[in-house]
Amino acid sequence: MMLLYNIGIKLYSLFIRFAALFNNKAKLWVAGRKNPVFVRIESSIWFHFASLGEFEQGRPILEAMRNLHPKKKIVVTFFSPSGYEIRKNTPLADYVYYLPLDTARNARRFIDAINPEIVIFTKYEYWFHFFNEANKRNIPLYIVSGIFRLTQVFFKWYGGFNRRILSLVSHFFLQDEASVQLLKGIGITNTSVSGDTRFDRVWANAQNPKVLPLIQQFKNGHKLFIAGSTWPQDENILTKLVSQYPDWKFIFAPHEIPEEKINNLIELLPQGKAITFSQLRTEAEGLKSGDFINQSLTSNNLQSLVIDNIGMLSSLYAYADVAYIGGGFGVGIHNTLEAAAFGLPVIFGPNYQKFNEARELIAIKAGFSISNETELKDIVDTLVNDEAFYNITRKKVFNYVKENVGATDMIMKYIDK
Repeated sequence: MMLLYNIGIKLYSLFIRFAALFNNKAKLWVAGRKNPVFVRIESSIWFHFASLGEFEQGRPILEAMRNLHPKKKIVVTFFSPSGYEIRKNTPLADYVYYLPLDTARNARRFIDAINPEIVIFTKYEYWFHFFNEANKRNIPLYIVSGIFRLTQVFFKWYGGFNRRILSLVSHFFLQDEASVQLLKGIGITNTSVSGDTRFDRVWANAQNPKVLPLIQQFKNGHKLFIAGSTWPQDENILTKLVSQYPDWKFIFAPHEIPEEKINNLIELLPQGKAITFSQLRTEAEGLKSGDFINQSLTSNNLQSLVIDNIGMLSSLYAYADVAYIGGGFGVGIHNTLEAAAFGLPVIFGPNYQKFNEARELIAIKAGFSISNETELKDIVDTLVNDEAFYNITRKKVFNYVKENVGATDMIMKYIDK
């Protein structure tokens, strides 16, 4: 099985290199791993994140470790360019790298260079050679905010090698009891339920929201609907809401922001009433601040704003009244908790079953799944027109997030004892 694993890693590398000829993300993946140079350090704390979402999820642990051990060197690695390219200059780490391809040689070289005292992986990604090398050197390896499902390969009759990878983990900090029982069923008992550190992250963000003057000016006293991390399948039905609620303002923050996709989204919106954030900012810079609202927003009767940058979304929710979270018409919804932390009713598409928080929000009638345009219109109408229902929903959402804060403290008490 080891031979097949190593062959699979090599084949994956070849596939990515071929894809890099046509795909910019694959090109960044390849370029970031070409002739890597790792600074040799005496000791470190190593955090690994698959991508940007896992970075934000594990960030409370990273921040806590930085605060408790300010003189320790912290190394952060990413598998995906979407994490590395956005967070490569984070002040929370001393060194940020792409994770090398998982080979025995790469694992030895990398761990030789950074000399980690402990290793922390967030949620998932299980790389045999890196895990095995840490295990051979008696370096504690932790999985935080882990979650497991019966459909995963670890629980299949043919998943013996994958179970071997799990056996190399020192301790699993899991999101729920169901994951504990699944691991127990395959003989893994070094587990505890700590919850999801994303609650800590989004709660902290909501307590200290960024002030965004341009968004305040765009909203200008109106109710605001935010559609976050959307894909074209979401946008095809969401954009029809704009003309149905002329007194509302709308912000669309697409998951991907190539110029072509931004232009396609603009074309779906009522003509002459939509603007991108970069255009809005350029206009604002060309006007005196006192004239900006009247000249740019009111006179042009702008109703929709399309965010054409990465990194603003978690702060935008502070200005919203209702949120839609994209991805549910594809592989799965994106982060609902960022919006929920502000007490916003959250709406999303039908593919949400893999996400505990989405199922739990639906169970308490604070989150709403829709499958088509009619269902979307029905729930928005209810939230807009039934004030009592809207207020009760907001309270439920807010309390749900507040009651689930605390995973970071629980994990740190174990790791840092």
